[in-house]
Amino acid sequence: MTTEFNIVAGLQRPLAEVRKMFRDRIGTVHAPRPNELYVDIPLDLAAGFCAHLHRKWSARLVSVFADDVRDAMNTAFPFPGVDGLASFPPGGSGAPAVPPNGGTTERTGDDAKPRGVAAGVPHRGVFHLYYVYALDQRHGFIIARAAVPADKPEFPSLTDAVHGVNWQEREIQDLFGLKLLGHPNPRRCALHDDWPEVFPLRKDFDLRTKLPPFQGPRHKFREVEGEGVFQVPVGPVHAGIIEPGHFLFSVAGEPVLYLQLRMFYVHKGTEKLFESLPVAHGVRLAESISGDSSFAHATAFCHAVERAAEIEPPPRARALRTLCLELERIYNHLGDIGAICTDVAFVTAHMHALRLKERVMRLNEHLTGNRLLRGMACLGGVRFDFDESQLEQLAQLVATLQPEFAALVELIRDSSGTRDRLETTGVLTPDVARDLGIVGLAGRASGVDRDLRRDFPHAFYEQLRFDIPVLTAGDVQSRLALRREEIFQSFAIINQVAAGMPDGPIRTAVGDIPPDRTALGYVEGWRGEIFHWVRTAPGNRLARCKVKDPSLQNWPALTEAILGNIVPDFPVVNKSFNLSYSGTDR
Repeated sequence: MTTEFNIVAGLQRPLAEVRKMFRDRIGTVHAPRPNELYVDIPLDLAAGFCAHLHRKWSARLVSVFADDVRDAMNTAFPFPGVDGLASFPPGGSGAPAVPPNGGTTERTGDDAKPRGVAAGVPHRGVFHLYYVYALDQRHGFIIARAAVPADKPEFPSLTDAVHGVNWQEREIQDLFGLKLLGHPNPRRCALHDDWPEVFPLRKDFDLRTKLPPFQGPRHKFREVEGEGVFQVPVGPVHAGIIEPGHFLFSVAGEPVLYLQLRMFYVHKGTEKLFESLPVAHGVRLAESISGDSSFAHATAFCHAVERAAEIEPPPRARALRTLCLELERIYNHLGDIGAICTDVAFVTAHMHALRLKERVMRLNEHLTGNRLLRGMACLGGVRFDFDESQLEQLAQLVATLQPEFAALVELIRDSSGTRDRLETTGVLTPDVARDLGIVGLAGRASGVDRDLRRDFPHAFYEQLRFDIPVLTAGDVQSRLALRREEIFQSFAIINQVAAGMPDGPIRTAVGDIPPDRTALGYVEGWRGEIFHWVRTAPGNRLARCKVKDPSLQNWPALTEAILGNIVPDFPVVNKSFNLSYSGTDR
């Protein structure tokens, strides 16, 4: 008989439908957590599985990544059975193995015979591909896992059907050496053209390896030809302190015909670094992924490890995390509103916005000891509590900031010149936004109604009432207005949390984290959704940590939004998205 699954109600029907549709082609099914369902599939089923989930259940493919398990034994796999092979405890008894992370495993028949073609894949000598699907309306994730034999390191591309996985698939090819089949543009992405033939995320790549000087060919941009067409390069080195990125505009007269992006100039090997650290030290590394999202990334990492360890931070810790996430949202949105204004020469509004941002960042330092909220998050909760006087200061800041921010909003609204520059500039249409899988505020400004705080409540959000602003014009004005509305919602969230702050401890002891567990952690950061997926290893370490920053998903939106605009509008269009170079390069 098939065992019952401890999964959220929203995933039960999709699971039943998947089993009915694909029958014996589905291997092991495992639910380590109620909203996190793993399904083993053969590699040639990846496209059909994706199409079914999307068409039938409106699932969206939020992440695609690889894991090198060529030398792993059975226990190194995240759930019993490797690609359809049932596992048994030592000694060969007929009873099924207990899942290592407390979940349940589907097995059919008394003799537990392997199911489907996936069952033929050996236990060793494979890479694993993971396809993470979010079923937003059903509040659950379905994660498909497929094995890629090490002696045939190649996999089919889904980019033609799901454009949003373009860079993610090419990252797998660059970092793991798995060849892409059928990709429309399989050139290097995460590693540049002049890198030697190395694969930094394979287990046999030594993190201390000193690479020879790069002497290969440099990246060759596509040529755009035509009468009166010329190209304008911007970057990769920019004024100021931002990291490198190359933008090549093809223009005919003033309008932009085509924009080519080249990112990944500073590959920092962050995901490999996670494998070399004790898991508790990974929190500090997560904080460095993208400086303006330090707390969000640290919280997503903690969330993943906590789920793997099967612990829940206490209510007060989750409430404090929520306060910090909203403070991070406020100070970044204020800074962006000011920067958008200064890019259209409205310097007065810019200075007022910076003044308000500075007040929030000073409070951050007073509450946590750091203006960027670094050092606050830790495994099992948070490091510092807020006493009554600090909570009162937070409430006072919100009370005084609200009318001052409202006055800034009116100042910007009354500027006809600013409206003229922002309205209909940098339009990202809802259809294009959905096609590219744009997330976060950029997506919500183009009609994409998604937010993990509501769809997959984390921290303390399930106990709060708030709205998710959604606009449809998709221009710079909409992205500015969305920031404005989100700030007002953040004020309301902070007031609710501060008024209903639960008593009790601020962290739960994590202890030793069992090896061979997997977990997905997630947070709706101020820029958009952040995912951290971990596979644990012996000795309180990680065998793999996959990081997905929203910027990786959203950079391609810039190439669409700038079309038909003029090059001088690029700074304000770019700032209205405000994507992270560091979060993309990792």
